[in-house]
Amino acid sequence: MTTDVTEITVIGGDDTGLIARVTSLLFERGINIEDLDQAVRDGVFRMYLAVDTSEMVCTEETLRDDLHELGEDLGLDVQVRFPTDRENQQIAVLVTKESHCLEALFEAWANDTLGADIGVVIGNHDDLQPLAEHYGVPFHDIGTESGQQNEERLLELLAEYDADLIVLARYMRILSPNVVFRYEDRIINVHPSLLPAFPGAEAYRQAIEEGVRVAGVTAHYVTTDLDQGPVITQRAFDVPDDADLDEMKERGQPLEADALLEAVRLHLNGDVSVHRGRTTVRENGSRYQLGLPEEIEEFTPDRPVDGIGSAVADDH
Repeated sequence: MTTDVTEITVIGGDDTGLIARVTSLLFERGINIEDLDQAVRDGVFRMYLAVDTSEMVCTEETLRDDLHELGEDLGLDVQVRFPTDRENQQIAVLVTKESHCLEALFEAWANDTLGADIGVVIGNHDDLQPLAEHYGVPFHDIGTESGQQNEERLLELLAEYDADLIVLARYMRILSPNVVFRYEDRIINVHPSLLPAFPGAEAYRQAIEEGVRVAGVTAHYVTTDLDQGPVITQRAFDVPDDADLDEMKERGQPLEADALLEAVRLHLNGDVSVHRGRTTVRENGSRYQLGLPEEIEEFTPDRPVDGIGSAVADDH
């Protein structure tokens, strides 16, 4: 991301005094804390700090070593990302069996329009291994026969490939806080509904059963609350009276790939940020399609609008 702050993420078991120990270390080295956020979920403690290291009284290597040493003393995992660490960003793509989103990411990468390198593809099944191999990208299967993921192995791979961004390209497993907390605001998922409508599994089927006239897809940041993370981009499509599940997928899947790709570009270019659970798009946001295409505006009525009637009455 295009930011000059150093990011520090602390993960571990919850205990008293953890925040004070970390912040004291930073203060002693002349480091200013610009943002601090902490949470505990399912016994997992997470603290994120955005700090200004421009006037610190030690080297980057020394700070990294000192934080790692403190983490070992406290039983914490401490990750440090300096601005220079993020110049060549690496994407880890998580997949299951559906290929359309992974194909879109690979095509953009091959055409130099993605904005980062796809370093690894990780699946809980091996169905998409041939597609990854076609593009010369390592593929790792971390799933059992039933598709249950090995999260310990997942974390090892994300660290090994130095993932800056994790993209869930129709990855059909839920990530635990132990993963999500380590990559706060750096995991993007695409969900086949216009969230917050129809969260969870079988979203297209839910839409059919509820008889909606308009359905869609949402690319969002992943949080520890299922399908409730900050929305980045959305796309919509009409639902015919007789639409079945196959037709819903046929209409929705191209939009899933499109919305996900747009969200990834927004993130990689540093044009979207998260504040209090909502995304904010910076000045460059006008070049992205966040929702419906501009052409739809000419078909959208602009009146009547509440208040116009009273204004006309006042003229008489």
